[in-house]
Parts: sequence; C-alpha cells; structure tokens
Amino acid sequence: MLFAKNSFLSINKDISELNINLQKMIGAKHPILYAAAKHLFNTGGKRIRPSLILLIAKITAKNKKIKPEHQRLAEITEIIHTASLVHDDVIDDSDTRRGLDTVHNIFTIKVAVLAGDFLFAQSSWYLANLNNLEVVKTISKVITDFAEGEVRQGLTNFDITISLEDYIEKSFYKTATLIACSCKATAMLSNCTKSVQNDFYVYGKHLGLAFQIIDDILDITSEANKLGKPAGSDLKNGNFTAPLIFALEENPQLYQLINQEFLNENDINRTITIIKETKGIQKAKDLAQEHIQLAIDIIRNEYKYNNTETLILLSNYIIHRFN
Repeated sequence: MLFAKNSFLSINKDISELNINLQKMIGAKHPILYAAAKHLFNTGGKRIRPSLILLIAKITAKNKKIKPEHQRLAEITEIIHTASLVHDDVIDDSDTRRGLDTVHNIFTIKVAVLAGDFLFAQSSWYLANLNNLEVVKTISKVITDFAEGEVRQGLTNFDITISLEDYIEKSFYKTATLIACSCKATAMLSNCTKSVQNDFYVYGKHLGLAFQIIDDILDITSEANKLGKPAGSDLKNGNFTAPLIFALEENPQLYQLINQEFLNENDINRTITIIKETKGIQKAKDLAQEHIQLAIDIIRNEYKYNNTETLILLSNYIIHRFN
C-alpha cells in the first residue's frame, strides 16, 4: 500500500491484482475512449476504497479469506469512484487531478463525459454479474446519490445560508455513500446478518464523512503541487465547506468576498488567509475526528476479536493525511 506498506501486507497481493484487473475491465473498442479511461487509472490513487472492502472481507468472511466476489466488488467500487471523479472535474472545470491533466483537458469535455458514462456502465455490468440482487440494489443507489449530490451542490453555489447540516448531507451524497454502501455490500457477500451489514454501513458512512471533511480542509491548507489540483478550487466554484462555514461564524468580513463571488484576482488567497486566521480549520478537524471516532468505536466494540487492527489503522490514516 502507498500509505502504510508494511502494515497492509495481508492485502498487498490483492491490491496488485486489482490494479491489473482494472486495466482489463475498461476495455473499449473505440481507441480514444479506451485511452481516456486508461488515463484515469494510470494517475494512481491510494486505493483506499478497495482496501476497505478487502480488509472488511477478511474480517467478515467465515474462513477469513477474500472471495472472488469481494475482489470484484473492490474493483467495481474503484471504477465507480473514478467515473465520479471525471464528471466532477468537468463540472468544476478542473485542469489537473492527482498532478496530471484531467481527461477533458487532454481530450475534450464530450470525451470526458462519455468516458465517465462508459465507466459507470462498465461498473453496472460487472455488478450485475455478481448475481446478488441485494448487493446490486445497494451499490446501484450510489450512482443515484452521486447525481443527487451534484445537483444539491450546484443549487447551493455561493449560498451563504448553507448550514453545517446541509454540508454534511451533501458530503454524504458526494463521498460517504459509496464508502458506506460498499462496506455494507462486502458484509452481504460474506453472508453476514442484517445487524452486521448495518454496522459496516454506519462505519463506512462516518469514515466517508471524515474523508470528505479532511479533503475540504486540504483544499484550503495544502499547496497545489501536494494537493494534485489547484488549491482553493472549492471556494472558486462557490462550493462552501466546513472550514469556511465555521470561519463565517467568527469573521463576517468573509460575507463581502462571497457576495461578490471572489471578483478580484486576489480574493481567493485573501479568503484562505482569513480562514486560516480563524478557528475554522481546527473546528473542521475536530468534526472529522468525531466521525472517525464514531467509525472506529463500531469496529473496536463489536468486532475486537476479528483482527481489526489494520482496518482501524486505515481509518486513522484518513484523519492524519495532513502529514
């Protein structure tokens, strides 16, 4: 693994196999569509979502062994995640992703949208071939939630009345739903009880919310070369996140910059500076920590005898991505 290699030896082989399979699963007859889809996976990523699925599979499966269905679910989840990224980049007009040019920058917006659609279609086909109706229902809902999240975000751009509750709900639709549903689906494939399935759904939900909050903090605190995309992208697009919402409570001066939609060239940098001078970032970190703790408590309290140390380590990694 990219973030704690020695700690994840138990699934290193599975992740390597996943990387190979992803290239095979995106086969397309049209060369440009294939090149666009292949570029998405060549940009790397930490494979956090597949890692979660594989680790939960090892905890929940009766023989503690990852089944082929678990492996395929991990691959499907990564394809869905990647498809959502290419559509996000088009909507946000992002130039870079993970330090490389975005698909619509290399090709065209039309090709990028089609590449995203193609990946969603491929994931649906492989999902259907799992031959598990309950898993199909659970994961299919994610794609609907993605669309809901994008619509909600689009309707609240530059909306100074957005509440923390609105932000959390939007974050669920955009990020947490995939993690929550894939964690639940993993338990389904392990033939776990409804109670266990729901535990892992709630675990994934809190983990996903923490992940999104940390991402939103990094959008403000990280340098562009470390972030892999321009810093302050959320602000520029009028997508208001936890650090800004908390900062607004402390410094009303931000309202003027928002109302003029960062009209002047230096307004984004000025806004970031003001946010850093408030307790907004620390409050957002505290909020993310609360969600991580809620997630870890479920694992630690209910499944402490199931070799959950690595899963807890991965959960904690999410909150420590500042380092």
